[in-house]
Amino acid sequence: MDAGRIAQLLQPFAPPLTSAQFENISTYIDILLRWNARVNLTAVREPEAIVTRHFGESLFAAARLFPAGSELSAQPHVVDVGSGAGFPGLPIKIWAPPIHLTLIESNQKKATFLREVARRLTLTDVDVVAARAEDFPPAAGDVVTLRAVERFDRALPVAVRLARVGGRVAGLVGRSQVERARELAAAVRWEDPVAIPQSSSRVLLIGTWG
Repeated sequence: MDAGRIAQLLQPFAPPLTSAQFENISTYIDILLRWNARVNLTAVREPEAIVTRHFGESLFAAARLFPAGSELSAQPHVVDVGSGAGFPGLPIKIWAPPIHLTLIESNQKKATFLREVARRLTLTDVDVVAARAEDFPPAAGDVVTLRAVERFDRALPVAVRLARVGGRVAGLVGRSQVERARELAAAVRWEDPVAIPQSSSRVLLIGTWG
């Protein structure tokens, strides 16, 4: 897809990206469409919808977790639970290249896809773990993300367990899940949910653990 059109579609979600970032997104879309023909990575198959639904939502989170112009004093470790087709983890890495990213995806074919995207985009400090998040060491992440996961009631406590004390948990969730998140992880200091552009039901929910 043309970088200019990608920029236009992403405008509501995040500050402008660089030409290299737009090129990475374009390449990512090409790989995703090709793989999706044989591996069920996403039900969203129209390129412009992929940009807004997947990249837009992921970059919306990225821009709030790592605001443009902010200096990263250390290399934050971002752990993405149930990565699937790589959202929001890989777009966060595209947005904030200095982070160390771990993608946890138990499906072997999807894990292979994630490795292929990281290789093609020449992203460094990206680990793909083909395992269940429940088996990952606790307190591993400065930021732990999850999006569109199955079995939310089980996934959220696992995500919280993976965050270090003082770390953040960021969920791209349905508005109806906000109160459930507060019940499941009462020890997390949850911020007010932020509505995702172009969605009536999706929000970004960020909290600090411990």
